Amino acid sequence: MKRFSSLLIVAASLAAPAAATAATRPHYGGTLHVAVQEASQSFDPAASDGPGFRSLSQLVFETLVKLDERGHPQPLLASSWQVEPGNQRWRFQLRSGVIFNDGIPVDPASVAASLRTANPGWKVFALGDLVMIETSSPVPNLAAELALPRNSISRRSEGKLIGTGPFTVAQWDAPKQHLTLQANDQYWAGRPFIDSIEADFGKNDRDELMLMDLGKTDLIEIAPEDIRRAQAGTRVVKISQPAELLALLFTRDAQSDDEVRLRNALAISIDSSALNNVVFQSGSDPSGALLPNWLSGYAFVFPGGGTGVAALRAKTQQHFVSWTMNYNTADSVARIVADRILLNAKDAGIVLQVSNSENADIRLVRLVLPSGDAETALSELARDFQLPAPTFSTSSVGALYSAESTLLQTHRVVPIVHLRSAVALRPNVHGLKLLPDGTWQLDNIWLSSENP
Repeated sequence: MKRFSSLLIVAASLAAPAAATAATRPHYGGTLHVAVQEASQSFDPAASDGPGFRSLSQLVFETLVKLDERGHPQPLLASSWQVEPGNQRWRFQLRSGVIFNDGIPVDPASVAASLRTANPGWKVFALGDLVMIETSSPVPNLAAELALPRNSISRRSEGKLIGTGPFTVAQWDAPKQHLTLQANDQYWAGRPFIDSIEADFGKNDRDELMLMDLGKTDLIEIAPEDIRRAQAGTRVVKISQPAELLALLFTRDAQSDDEVRLRNALAISIDSSALNNVVFQSGSDPSGALLPNWLSGYAFVFPGGGTGVAALRAKTQQHFVSWTMNYNTADSVARIVADRILLNAKDAGIVLQVSNSENADIRLVRLVLPSGDAETALSELARDFQLPAPTFSTSSVGALYSAESTLLQTHRVVPIVHLRSAVALRPNVHGLKLLPDGTWQLDNIWLSSENP
């Protein structure tokens, strides 16, 4: 009897690892339900830069190149590439056997046409089985730039954009802000695990958390100020590196040295530490740099905003100035941040008045990090801020620092904090990877039949 009991124990011990392995092995099937904070009127990869929207669009629209976790270019629709000396002429070899989601083969001519539409300043053409890109000036990081969403390869058919990704758009209902994606059985890299994705856009934090607690949503975006609250309960929370810049943008150049001094006074008067601790609940990093430290390695060199004591030190010397400032009134957190900046400025002797006019002197802006490649990210931020395009003498930290310093010396931008990006998911959701820049990698996501 004892021997038989021992055999049962051994059998059970051997079965347990097998059962555990089966539980963690990816399963095919199921529908992933997603809630995204940002609203959009179109499902065009260039329509939005929010991490949720960007991540979903990458499932349908692919680029020639993708960036890995370290921001290094890796092959995607292009299997390889070469650049000629001078960094102005690039040759891309396309991956064979790729088709658009409507069955049309992807060829150099269709890729060139897509890239010309997104980049009118480039000369892009097909040469045999290659795609050639010529630029008017050296672009040493062009491969990384091709990973930007606006450079997704697509074709237009009957008014709709057709991509090459692992999912196809089954339905896009703009009035209801609802998207349905269907698994692409003909995807060149193999069919995804899940059958479909149902995504709702324009959801606020409270609605998202409620839907998840009711079991109606599997994956949601979390605002920086709600990360702590989201970590309560059984939710799995993944947090990125600081990946969104909150800054003040002056809409015109400074007209005098005195105005430069006043802009600097405003910059050091902002109590960014209080914004981080109180408003964003430690979901941000105060910074005086455009790029976060994890990406550049030198952000700590640029002095950021101060504290209440710093505001007193920034008190101007009988120089009256009054500026108008606008912000996104639909963003309740932006309103709180704006109110605090107004008080900080007042302590420094600067009068700020909120204005709804597009011609306000200052704009409070939030920009998601455009790329995991530092040079590309800095170039895209300069483009969004309508600042002169940065130039890089070499691909080095020193050249990057010099380019960012030049942009900050325009005194047009006052960086305040870098905000973290986060997602919450149910325990039965597996395979999601959150990149440092906040992008969700959903390619290998799968659902277990029951919660572990």
